[in-house]
Amino acid sequence: MGTSSLFDVSFSSGIKTITMKDTRSRNALSLNMQKELYKYITADWDDKKLRAIVLQAEGPAFSSGHNLKEFNFDTNDKSLLEEVFKMATKLMLSITECPVPVIACVNGIAAAAGCQLAAQCDIVVASDKSLFSTPGVSVGVFCSSPGIPISRTIPRKLATYMLTTGLPITATEAKSAGLVSVVCPEDQLKGQVEKICAAITAKSRYVVTKGKRFYYRQIDMTMKEAYKIGELEMIERISESEGQEGLKSFIEKRKPNWKHSV
Repeated sequence: MGTSSLFDVSFSSGIKTITMKDTRSRNALSLNMQKELYKYITADWDDKKLRAIVLQAEGPAFSSGHNLKEFNFDTNDKSLLEEVFKMATKLMLSITECPVPVIACVNGIAAAAGCQLAAQCDIVVASDKSLFSTPGVSVGVFCSSPGIPISRTIPRKLATYMLTTGLPITATEAKSAGLVSVVCPEDQLKGQVEKICAAITAKSRYVVTKGKRFYYRQIDMTMKEAYKIGELEMIERISESEGQEGLKSFIEKRKPNWKHSV
């Protein structure tokens, strides 16, 4: 589908695979890296054939975080920093706004903004050799932005441990805390991702898209507020053709014939 010095991108059987390959920088999220990744993530959203996005990396690091060389600047000119972090916010939010699930496939270290990138994804599959860390505090830059999705994913005591010490946690620890969905040996990583993708593609794209949007809409509401809009969401989805087809296929003991749109 596309290639550059920073990425390989392919599209097969409904799955877009984006591979970060800037191994010399350990896939550091430079401004250009972020812009290109945003472009690849947001492309094809209207293509009904797109069912999931897999984000992976070559080399020993999923991503080492922001490119610190971009932070060494004249303190009187913060324009580059402003552009870097505005782009980072735009990139991270695009993952939540993406109409299909975004799956991080982590095989190595995910540090600082690299950990943020993984935490922002809908699903994280990690090899048992992977590590997750927010070491910015060690170089005088507290990982404030990386802490945003991390603190919304894992318990407070572990989040503050990571953010204030800079020490890494293992993939197994990350799974226990809720940062990682699946942990497996390195040689099983591809198979686990394929299994998840197969489960997603067997479902209605329309149902998954609507469900993902509702999930992120309600997650920061109070329980009472969430239930109020949840009632309306359930009624609307059941009443639509995809909901009716799913129910009828269950009752009739057959595979559903999804239209993927209503």
